[in-house]
Amino acid sequence: MSFPNYADKYRCRPVLTARDVVEYRRKVGRLANLPDLQGVLLCLERGLPRRLRWQIPIADAAKMNGDLYAVKKTKNRVAVMANFGAGSPMVVSLAEEFIAMGARSLILMTGGGGLQPGLKAGDIIVCRQAIRDEGASYHYLPPAKYVDADAALADRLAEAIRARGRECVLGATWTTDAGFMETVEEVQQYRSEGVLTVEMESAGLFALGQARGVPAVSAVVVMDSLASLRWQAPGSVDAIQRSLEAVYAAAIDVLAS
Repeated sequence: MSFPNYADKYRCRPVLTARDVVEYRRKVGRLANLPDLQGVLLCLERGLPRRLRWQIPIADAAKMNGDLYAVKKTKNRVAVMANFGAGSPMVVSLAEEFIAMGARSLILMTGGGGLQPGLKAGDIIVCRQAIRDEGASYHYLPPAKYVDADAALADRLAEAIRARGRECVLGATWTTDAGFMETVEEVQQYRSEGVLTVEMESAGLFALGQARGVPAVSAVVVMDSLASLRWQAPGSVDAIQRSLEAVYAAAIDVLAS
């Protein structure tokens, strides 16, 4: 058999759907009370929503393999998911449920490694496309090297980030399932192709967005660097924190608009 083991499975009918799970949560009284959910920010920076709650007030909404918060200034039309781990499978599973709950747009914010020599800690990349070096996307779309984000949502997010005084670049990312198997050969190849970052979530989310007809995009804040073909940790986290805060606020504004 070719990979994935059932090559046309994205055409087939699933046994269990996210709508089934949402209906079960509603039946047992464990569904988040978000009747007009418009968009969700999947936030990979642990603790950020609570750290910023004095600037952007939130309310606990539910526990879904992590913490789901409703953003008060949006009248609970925007939710933030945090503290749920990492990787495309988890992001896709949660995003499926949010779509079943009514979400009409999805933004992911995560940290990643810079592949280009000019990138430094705190730089922000809004991802237009992702290399599919993971498994989740192949359950939703036919095999291909890249999967695209929603272009209009990417442009809106980039504009909102810049409006908050932070520079950002639109470009491609490399999504992998194995953070400790980002090889020298791959870094060299993708760097030569102009790919900007490596992370573990974007491709899965973009594939799900396309399959379900829901706009999805990601923003990657550069944390460390692989550009020299060896790992370089950031000298300071100050610029990283400022960028994370700007992306967080910008994403909520975009989802609410």
